[in-house]
Amino acid sequence: MDKPGAGRRLDREIVSLALPTLATLVSEPLLLIADSAIVGHLGTNQLAGLALAANVLGVLTGLSIFLAYATTGTVARRLGAGERSSALSGGFDGLVLAVGLGVVLCLALQAAIPAVTGAYDVTPAVAVAATTYLRIAAFGLPSVLLLLAGTGVLRGLQDTRTPLRVVIGANLANIGLNLLLVYGVGLGIAGSALGTLIAQTGAAVVVAAVVLRRMRAARAPARFRPGGVLRAARAGGWLVLRTATLQGAVTLTTLVAATAGTAALAAHQVVTSLWVLLAFALDAVAIAGQSLIGRALGAGDVALGRALTRRMLGWGVTAGVVFGLVVWLGRPLYVGLFSPDPGVQQLVGRVLLVVVVVTPVAGVVYVLDGVLIGAGDGRYLAGAGLVALLGYVPLALTVGHTDAGLVWLWVAYGGFMLARAVTLSLRARTDRWLRVGA
Repeated sequence: MDKPGAGRRLDREIVSLALPTLATLVSEPLLLIADSAIVGHLGTNQLAGLALAANVLGVLTGLSIFLAYATTGTVARRLGAGERSSALSGGFDGLVLAVGLGVVLCLALQAAIPAVTGAYDVTPAVAVAATTYLRIAAFGLPSVLLLLAGTGVLRGLQDTRTPLRVVIGANLANIGLNLLLVYGVGLGIAGSALGTLIAQTGAAVVVAAVVLRRMRAARAPARFRPGGVLRAARAGGWLVLRTATLQGAVTLTTLVAATAGTAALAAHQVVTSLWVLLAFALDAVAIAGQSLIGRALGAGDVALGRALTRRMLGWGVTAGVVFGLVVWLGRPLYVGLFSPDPGVQQLVGRVLLVVVVVTPVAGVVYVLDGVLIGAGDGRYLAGAGLVALLGYVPLALTVGHTDAGLVWLWVAYGGFMLARAVTLSLRARTDRWLRVGA
C-alpha cells in the first residue's frame, strides 16, 4: 500500500462509504434535536421528561447496536471471501434475532416503566412526562432493532446509500408528524412519541424489504434457522458487554445531572443531543472502517487492513476538530431554539466548551472502535470499556457528591473518553486483532 496514489485511492474508498453514512447518522440525532426543540417549547418539565425517556430508550437501543455492528462484520467478511449468498443468509439471521429481541424488550420496558422512572431523582411532573413518552415509544423497539440489523446488512454489502435515503425520508416524516400531533392535534409529549413510532416502523419495513429483495437476487434462502440466529447472538455477545459499559457511563452521567435540578437536566438533554450529533458524525468513518476492515481481513489482506486504519485515524481526528469548532462557533444561532429559559441557555453554552475539547479525542475513539469491531475483536473492546467505566464512576460520583455542577460532570466524561482512546490505541499497535478469513 506504499505505491504512489495508494493513499488517495484508500481515501476515495473511505469517503465513498463514509459520506452517505455520515448523512444517515447525522439525520438521526438531528431528529432528536428537532424533538427536543418541539417538546422543549411545551415546557421545561416536558423537556426534562424527554431527557429521561431518551436516556432509557438510548440504553436499550444502544445495547442492541450489536445487531448493526455484528451483521456488518459478518456480511463484509463473507463478501470479502467471495460468499455473497452466505453473507446474506447470515444477515437474515440478524433480522430474525432483531425482531425477537425487540418484542422482548418492548414487553419488559412496559412492565418496568414505574420502577425505571422512579430510579431517577426527578420531580413528579418530569416523571409523568417521561412515563407518557415511554408507554408509546416502547412499541417501536421491534422496528428500531429491525432497522439496526437491516442497515448492518446493507453496510456489510458496501451499500450506504440505501440506508441514507430511508432514514432521511423517515426523519422528515417524523418531524412533520410530531409537529402535527404535538401542536396540531394537541397531544403534547405523547404526540412526539407517536410520531416517532410511526416513522420508525415505516423505515424498518422498507429496509427489510430491500434486504429480502437482495436475498432473492443472490438465491439466498429466507428461512428461520435457529442455529444461525444463535450464532448471530453469540457473535454479538462481547459487543453487548462493550456497549453496556458505554451506556453505563451515559446513564450515570444523566443520573448525576438529574440530581443538579430540572434546569441542569434540561441543559444536559440539549448538550447530549448535540453530543450525539457529533458522535454519530464521527462514527461515519468508524462504520466505514467496520465494512472495509471486515472485507479486507475476510480476503486475507492484512497490509490493506493496516493501511486503512492509518488513513481513517487521520480522517477521524480531522473530523473531530472541525465538527467541534462548528458546534462551538455556531452556538449563538441555535442554543435559543431548544429552550426559552435563560438559565438553561447559559449552562448549555458553558458545557459546550468542554465538548469542543473532547471531540478530537472522540475521533480517535470512534475510528479505532470501528476498526476493531470490523476485525471481530469484541472481547477486547468489552474489557477496555470496563476499564474506562471503572475509572469514570468515582469521578462522576464525586461531581454529584460535591455539587460541582454540569460543567465538571462533562469534564469527567471527557476523562472517560480519554481512557477509551488510550486502551484502544494500545490494542491497535499490536497484531492480535488482525485475524483473517470469513
